[in-house]
Amino acid sequence: MMKKAPASLLPAKPMRHVLWLVWKMVILVSIILCVWAFFRLQKYSESPVSPYSTLPRNSRVFFDRFEGNTKIAFLFLARRDLPLDFLWGSFFENADKANFSVYIHSQPGFVFDESTTRSSFFHNRQLKNSIKVVWGEASMIEAERLLLDAALEDPANQRFVLLSDSCAPLYNFSYIYHYLMASPRSFVDSFLDKKDVRYNPKMSPVIPQGKWRKGSQWITLIRRHAIFKRRPPVDVSKGKLNLKLQKQHNCIPDEHYVQTLLAMNDLESLLERRTVTYTVWNLSATKMENKGWHPITFSHADAGPQQIKRIKEISHVYYETEHRTERCCNNTTSVPCFLFARKFSQGAAMRLLSQGVVGNFDVTAILDSPP
Repeated sequence: MMKKAPASLLPAKPMRHVLWLVWKMVILVSIILCVWAFFRLQKYSESPVSPYSTLPRNSRVFFDRFEGNTKIAFLFLARRDLPLDFLWGSFFENADKANFSVYIHSQPGFVFDESTTRSSFFHNRQLKNSIKVVWGEASMIEAERLLLDAALEDPANQRFVLLSDSCAPLYNFSYIYHYLMASPRSFVDSFLDKKDVRYNPKMSPVIPQGKWRKGSQWITLIRRHAIFKRRPPVDVSKGKLNLKLQKQHNCIPDEHYVQTLLAMNDLESLLERRTVTYTVWNLSATKMENKGWHPITFSHADAGPQQIKRIKEISHVYYETEHRTERCCNNTTSVPCFLFARKFSQGAAMRLLSQGVVGNFDVTAILDSPP
């Protein structure tokens, strides 16, 4: 019987072969980890340009792709009550309740109930943490951020429309819903005005002058841009000095904050650089009277079929400071520029209602809009 050779006499495996096997295992594990990390990033980010890494941990869920019925969040910035609640009530009455949410920032302590509003759609929709808002000051931005904070808690909210208490819809809910959901972009009126005296050189280098933008306060955001908007101001360390600087340089923050923030994050290519809310400004008054800053109010006489038709037929916006014409498109399809208008009196809103502006509408008409 053959005896087993001692272990010391058996041929040993070459050390290079063992090291090669170990190296192959390391490479294989590294590849697996890289692939896993890639898919994790894809899960939490909807675009290559993402603020995901800058957000607090509890905000990261806001980047998950939502599977289900998507909603428009209507964010009302009100002084106190909603004087056009009867018009909006009719507007929402013709909508699927699963397709929208309502949030209201009003004066602290004001409650929307049967005694303060004619529409049940606004009952208890006020924010509990509202603040006192002063026109032209940073409190306006804070109120907008509070509205977005509340609306972002619902993952179904995928579009966010900021409205004043004097805004009125120019179409029915179905048209507006399909208009906004068909576009992957935010609608933010944003332009560069090199002659703008509001820019303070002390803002540099935190806010470069080349990124300083101006535009309408009334914005419509997709979800990931809404998350940008809810972030605190750039230089919070200055505290009350921010407000002092704004007053010294006549800087109306709500006309610059969102536009500049998105420009600084190189997101302008993901915007329709126009607002969907129509405003007529009083340009007849002199600067000394300071009335040119305020929008004209539509009265009952100003809200006739011809006037509303004229607004609906606007197909482009010209920005003189940039020599830029913004054609109003939705996924390359020409569409009317405006979905809402302000400021409407109660009489004007009643006339819109009597004309059936917020009544039934064929959604396929969005594809047949004037060029």
